[in-house]
Amino acid sequence: MTGSPRRRAAVLGHPIGHSKSPALHGAAYAALGIDMEYGSFDLTEAQLPAFASRVRSEPGWRGLSVTMPLKAAFVPLVDRLDGLAAELGVLNTVVVEDGQANPVLVGHNTDVAGIVESFRHAGLGRVSRPVVVGAGNTALAAVAALSQLGAERVGFLVRDAARAGEAAALAERLGLAVSLAPIDGGAARLAAADAVVSTLPPRAGNSLAAELAGLPATHDGAPRVLLDVAYDPWPSRLGQAWAERGGVVLHGLEMLVYQAVEQIVLFTSREDAREPRVIDVMCDSVGVPRRTA
Repeated sequence: MTGSPRRRAAVLGHPIGHSKSPALHGAAYAALGIDMEYGSFDLTEAQLPAFASRVRSEPGWRGLSVTMPLKAAFVPLVDRLDGLAAELGVLNTVVVEDGQANPVLVGHNTDVAGIVESFRHAGLGRVSRPVVVGAGNTALAAVAALSQLGAERVGFLVRDAARAGEAAALAERLGLAVSLAPIDGGAARLAAADAVVSTLPPRAGNSLAAELAGLPATHDGAPRVLLDVAYDPWPSRLGQAWAERGGVVLHGLEMLVYQAVEQIVLFTSREDAREPRVIDVMCDSVGVPRRTA
């Protein structure tokens, strides 16, 4: 007689070697006393359908963390989208549920929670003048997060306004007033923001950083927080320029920690994954400061 198969989860993306998800999940499962194998798979969009079929056929799968460039590509491969994944049309999490005959793949989006909790931990629980740099899949999560943080409007800095349509349309559906401006020449808009989410790839914000560094610093005491989702290399030039002006810079790993917490809750049904003791060991695993003293 054989026992139940070991529970399994993994992160998918291309490339995937830089991912911190195995460290985060491994630390959390150890702290929670959960026997869960968590791996990583380097997959292109073309390889994704075959892998989804594999997950449906192999016993033990509980969930998948999905990163670039697969967040939109996985959407047609799931059986349904829940919550914010349905609203945004992109996912970063797939939960494998037991079905009557076959496993059911359910798409979720925990990136929104990752952004919200990052700003709240930095002391900014409500935003009024947010700016999103970039307009890709992560920008969709940023818009939803800023809406949850009370924003009534959002400004976008983009290289190509034609590619910002999806993010702008989401903002309008959520009741936010929208403004678009080019990244080149956008430093003044950035400097006036109280909350910024940069969704640009590594080094893509260097020219904006140089422009921001050339502006006179403001000393009005208003909170200004930048979340730069690109965490390698760190610090980014954009983060350095923001800090030199007196702003608070959030490491992209902050978002990664909090979105992983919500994935772990979904994979295991363990609400205590949100406890500080678990989050602290997750922070230790990727070298960011603990949440508690």
